[in-house]
Amino acid sequence: MNWSIIQQALPLFAHAFGITIWLSLIGIIGSIIVGIIASLTQYFKIPVISQIMTAYVELARNTPLLIQLFFLYYAFPVIGIKMSAEVCGIIGLIFLGGAYMAEGFTGGFNGISTSQINSGKALGMSRFQLARYVVFPQGFALSLPALTANIIFLIKETSIFSVIAIPELTNTALDLIGMYYRSNEYLLMLVIAYAIILIPVILLLTWLERRVRYGAFGN
Repeated sequence: MNWSIIQQALPLFAHAFGITIWLSLIGIIGSIIVGIIASLTQYFKIPVISQIMTAYVELARNTPLLIQLFFLYYAFPVIGIKMSAEVCGIIGLIFLGGAYMAEGFTGGFNGISTSQINSGKALGMSRFQLARYVVFPQGFALSLPALTANIIFLIKETSIFSVIAIPELTNTALDLIGMYYRSNEYLLMLVIAYAIILIPVILLLTWLERRVRYGAFGN
């Protein structure tokens, strides 16, 4: 293990670290938004839109992110739609992540008792009011474990971005290994970099899950 090689590679890994964080953050926020919309439209069985969302969820969950990225990056330019690698990566992450988030939220929403929904309807609540005051607050607490797992999953999926030459952590490590043949040092840096990202995220989400669960159920 040559520590001078690690020291020399630190600026490149710091740059890749920032790109990975940025792509993950945008992708996760977009995925949560898409997931909430898809899940609520399915939960309330909104005509046409719910069927479209169901088809989207099935398509996204049953195709690998790698194939989705290839399609966005190589197939779209053929029909005149050109996007940067970063934009393709974010769209791909949101497309995949939104489907997984939708499934997670759906599980939480379905855990709400029918009596509460019927009570809201008896009070004259609209679908929007039911979603805002009854379904979403309780469903979010119930779906938080799935949300946590999906966030961690999406952060790790950014490693696939190396196939479209986005200079994130995995791509940077592979490039350096290809140039200097120092696998041990660069792979160690890659593992440490992902650990620095994932461990605080896991601890934060675990704490949030406990707080929300205790607040919701009084345990």
